[in-house]
Amino acid sequence: MKLDFPLFPEQASTMAARVDALFYFLLGVTVFFVSLIFILIVYFAARYRRRSETERPRPIEGTFWLEIVWSVIPLGLTMVIFGWGAIVYFDINNAPANALEISIVGRQWMWKAQHPTGHSEINELHVPLGQPVRLRMTSEDVIHDFFLPAFRVKQDVLPGRYTTLWFQATKAGEYHLFCAEYCGTQHSGMIGRVVVMEPAEFQEWLSAGPKAVSIVDLGENLFKRFACDTCHRSGGTSQGPDLAGLFGRTVKLQRGDAVTADENYIRESILNPRAKIVAGYQPIMPTFQGLLSEEAILQLIAYLKSLNAAERKPSSR
Repeated sequence: MKLDFPLFPEQASTMAARVDALFYFLLGVTVFFVSLIFILIVYFAARYRRRSETERPRPIEGTFWLEIVWSVIPLGLTMVIFGWGAIVYFDINNAPANALEISIVGRQWMWKAQHPTGHSEINELHVPLGQPVRLRMTSEDVIHDFFLPAFRVKQDVLPGRYTTLWFQATKAGEYHLFCAEYCGTQHSGMIGRVVVMEPAEFQEWLSAGPKAVSIVDLGENLFKRFACDTCHRSGGTSQGPDLAGLFGRTVKLQRGDAVTADENYIRESILNPRAKIVAGYQPIMPTFQGLLSEEAILQLIAYLKSLNAAERKPSSR
């Protein structure tokens, strides 16, 4: 009877083959040296065994070049492994600039995804084939781990901060999604699937069903609903700075240092505004801790990012 049981999950992303190649190389080096050491132990045990009680072994003199060889070869192999691993590591942690960004929120025991169009999914993630996809992830309770075996990517999802993961699918189909960090009694049930679709089919999926409000519009609605525009108006006010063009900019703080305005900085400023006070302003902003869900904070961040794009557009006047 033929067994259809692959040793590894299929390769379904641009990084999968590269990760597997590095793994096979490490496995090959390990098997080679384990075998070599085992064979040499057996050989030396037989070749240099003591044959009588009166036998005295001859003194062994060191060989300079032999010591050079067994030092240089392992060093070279180590440098190859380090360089290869570093290249894969940096590539797997730096998404292309044109990546489609999707928000992911983990909680016991489910995954919730929100697309830029506003479409939400639970324990499912639909993505287009051949397009880089960047996931902006956080947790509402404990540490989770977003693991896609077929794509060879895995990233911790942490409460209180954002982590990212990206992939580019190369095969249409459905693929397993697991939580790879023990997160409670129903950890084994925190599973889902990623559905990779042809671009045209993906656009049809987005168009199907009721029309959703985009994540940017949802963020703008929250911005106005909580009266953030009272203090953060265009041009800034004495109460708060102008937020247009904020994302990615270096912000000078009251204590003298500076910080880059990334997602984690914006999240902290919303929930704990006194942690990093902008130079020239007083700590009068109230906290929104307990008033905004993680999804809502991600929507606000998406809106603030859109202000950067609006600022870069040339004026029509």
